[in-house]
Amino acid sequence: MTTPVLQVEALRRSFGPATVVDGVSLRIDPGETVGLLGPNGAGKTTTISMIAGLLRPDGGSVRIQGVDVASDPLSAKRYLGLVPQDLAIYPELSARSNLSFFGRLQGMRGAALRRRVAEVLEVVGLTDRATGPSKTFSGGMKRRLNIAIGLLHEPRLLILDEPTVGVDPQSRNAILESVEALSGEGMAVLYTTHYMEEAERLCDRIGIIDAGRVIAEGTREELVELTGRTDTVTLAGDGPLEEIEAAVSRIPAVREVHRIPGERRLVMVVQGAPQAVSAIVATATGAGMTLRDVEISRPDLESVFLHLTGKALRD
Repeated sequence: MTTPVLQVEALRRSFGPATVVDGVSLRIDPGETVGLLGPNGAGKTTTISMIAGLLRPDGGSVRIQGVDVASDPLSAKRYLGLVPQDLAIYPELSARSNLSFFGRLQGMRGAALRRRVAEVLEVVGLTDRATGPSKTFSGGMKRRLNIAIGLLHEPRLLILDEPTVGVDPQSRNAILESVEALSGEGMAVLYTTHYMEEAERLCDRIGIIDAGRVIAEGTREELVELTGRTDTVTLAGDGPLEEIEAAVSRIPAVREVHRIPGERRLVMVVQGAPQAVSAIVATATGAGMTLRDVEISRPDLESVFLHLTGKALRD
């Protein structure tokens, strides 16, 4: 069995009478991106502060690459790259100088450091802005430099805490592309966000956190199944709709079929639409339908969060 890069067991933390993190457990394997999805104040940042060894937990344990963070923090942190919400850069220094400084703190020197600085500048798309003072950067560019610093020493685990907050759409997309590339290279990534579209795009598994507890965890499909909701497939086209309706209704994945009055459309309630849609299209065309359009509508993580907590994700 693969040794997890990160193993968190029953992590707890209170501030005074308020319990902020209440029994959080997580596992991340090599090359896996796991998201913590929840609203502001859910306990995401406190959780990663304990994982990173910045905050002592009241209970539970954290192991990074098999090393216990509480008993051997220096060894554990060698495997860790942390990109915090707050920018951790020196604004008077250039991107290259920032990276060189932080690289030396990690014990990197000479040609190896220069080569790695060039590599991470390329990863985050800042090669052409390597020499100017970082105080002239846009908010998104500063965020990307923040990520480059976290990547510099080639950590086994990269923690990204709300890395796209307050950035422009172009920089946000650049950040997401960088994260996608990292997991493809075998790095384990823990990604906290309250943007469901980021979690859906990036994460192999997602933990939904609310009031300090992980209330559900799994792939997107597994989480959606918790709501009991199914997908909707709409076919638009011409042909004998009554016969087409009867034909597609016999497909096992199709739960219901409805004809829209006055329109040449069939709307189906389907279990597992991405897997069933090819059979639906083939059956409909075989029954005489000339298709103009096929549309699949699926429940999203916002629906899951609302179902599990009774409130919207951004409440």
